Amino acid sequence: MGLPTFFGYHRENGRVGVRNHVVILPVDDLSNAASEAVANNIKGVLALPHPYGRLQFGADLELHFRTLIGTGANPNVAAVVVIGIEPGWTQRVVEGIAATGKPVSGFAIELNGDINTIANASRAAQQYLQWASELRRTEHAIEALWVSTKCGESDTTSGCGANPTVGNAFDKLYGAGTTLLFGETSEITGAEHLVAERAGTPEIGRQFLKTWNDYNDFILANKTDDLSDSQPTKGNIIGGLTTIEEKALGNIQKIGQHCLLDGVLEPAQTPTGPGLWFMDSSSAAAEMVTLAAAGGFVVHFFPTGQGNVIGNPILPVIKLTANPRTVRTMGEHVDVDCSGLLQRELTLDGAGDALLDMMYRTANGRLTAAEALGHREFVLTKLYRSA
Repeated sequence: MGLPTFFGYHRENGRVGVRNHVVILPVDDLSNAASEAVANNIKGVLALPHPYGRLQFGADLELHFRTLIGTGANPNVAAVVVIGIEPGWTQRVVEGIAATGKPVSGFAIELNGDINTIANASRAAQQYLQWASELRRTEHAIEALWVSTKCGESDTTSGCGANPTVGNAFDKLYGAGTTLLFGETSEITGAEHLVAERAGTPEIGRQFLKTWNDYNDFILANKTDDLSDSQPTKGNIIGGLTTIEEKALGNIQKIGQHCLLDGVLEPAQTPTGPGLWFMDSSSAAAEMVTLAAAGGFVVHFFPTGQGNVIGNPILPVIKLTANPRTVRTMGEHVDVDCSGLLQRELTLDGAGDALLDMMYRTANGRLTAAEALGHREFVLTKLYRSA
């Protein structure tokens, strides 16, 4: 027997979203003011300011474009207004989003100025917003729902409770034919061999290990031979995780017991089929969730131990914890309380079902705690310094 259906927005390229945003997307930092001015003019649209987009080059520039285009192409977005300082890069983002069939317009500030650009972009944004307001949810099979995961502020309750709860839900979603994502390359350290053993084919296993090794080679060759101030974090250590290996063994509980690794993605890359995918990504919460959104995922599971307030403007973040102290002190941030697991008041299967129930409620329109509290962390990943 399959999992129940959900109600979402069918997009032009066949994907299904669970939100209906009209986004004002700046190509570069110089266009943030104009983008935010449009959002101020047209109530209900969503501006996504960020600090990058000038003098980037090579792989860093390609990732910048891939992230912006992927964000605009995400099924949770109904339409996009792109604003950039230069017409060439602005048009590149517009064309990338337009390939999905989604309504999108672009405006360049050069030779127009802010005032004219804001006026013209505001007119387009108003038309898109009124058009999107009449779109209606329709019923869809669970296979159409793409779900990502990342953990944050992990402690001893994470690997014993919240992360296995995600794993239980992932096992059920995997069996139903959905598309799933995990990442956090640095936080796999010490458990990378266990992930590789879960690969669906030897080639996928080799690709995963190459991705993990390339990350470590980059860190050692270019930056440092000591991540002890970053991995584990100070919060992890306070929570009882003393080594990255302990953290990694808890981290991988999120991929369940039965899921196979079906593919490996570059940052912000979109999967080509259902199954469980690994994305080479930062372990910083806002960066990884932003990359997951750019990859096309529409719901996110975020288990936390000590408590993390992360949200995302595009991707609804469902927060769960097995730490009763976090429920008590940060309860307004918690969507699913699975602390009963460690108190033997809740089974793992019951916790997984509770998370899936919250997933359906979120997909059908319930705002997550992060959305209700206004957490819209949109943080681009930058590979190296600009020219």
